[in-house]
Amino acid sequence: MRFKLTIEYDGTPFCGWQRQAHDLSVQQVLEDAIHKFSGETVTLHVAGRTDAGVHARANVAHFDLVKETDADTVRDAVNFHVRPHRVVIREVEAVSEEFHARFSAQARSYQYTILNRRAPPALLADQVWHVAKPLKFIAMQEAANMLIGHHDFSTFRAQHCQSNSSLKTLDRLDISAEGEIITFYTRARSFLYHQVRNMVGTLALVGTGQWSLDDFKTAFAARDRSKGGPTAPPQGLVFWEVYYPGD
Repeated sequence: MRFKLTIEYDGTPFCGWQRQAHDLSVQQVLEDAIHKFSGETVTLHVAGRTDAGVHARANVAHFDLVKETDADTVRDAVNFHVRPHRVVIREVEAVSEEFHARFSAQARSYQYTILNRRAPPALLADQVWHVAKPLKFIAMQEAANMLIGHHDFSTFRAQHCQSNSSLKTLDRLDISAEGEIITFYTRARSFLYHQVRNMVGTLALVGTGQWSLDDFKTAFAARDRSKGGPTAPPQGLVFWEVYYPGD
């Protein structure tokens, strides 16, 4: 049977999603938990491979199991065996063999959070990027609007990106502000490596007034990572959701 998992996790203690030889990953603790309840060694295929320190609200993975069981049992058993790690299976669904967590996905979304105040965070230290300088929300949204649509995103592409092309179609990049919290929500079929964090880091330069809108436009048009702004830190990023046909 093939099972689809909707996964929530705090990425703080992990080296990222992908299993590594010498560091603890989200994939490892989940595959180990599945082995403990089923006795089978499985491989999880995931919609989005998050980096170290990046969180997930509803990442999606699938795996195949020989053992006869049901979705509720898989959810409860994995959640039992994955403890004490801050990883939770929110939902499990039995799916057909045609379903693939990565290749069946039609879109993915991320949310990035900035805490914009002078004092550093205590409770939210592992969940936000602290920016002490006041950010101009409207200017950042005007710059963000330049990124919507089909473009070459080389300015926001990390050096070790394995994507075949830097051309991507950005469906949404919405910025909202509520008190000290500034939130960036973005959606696309797929993203380049570090694209979201690089876009946020560059937009923050506009927000602080270090860059004008023309500076941002010039950097984007340069199609050169060295012309872009800094990479925003990982803890503010959450893999928000995956969208499949029929959602």
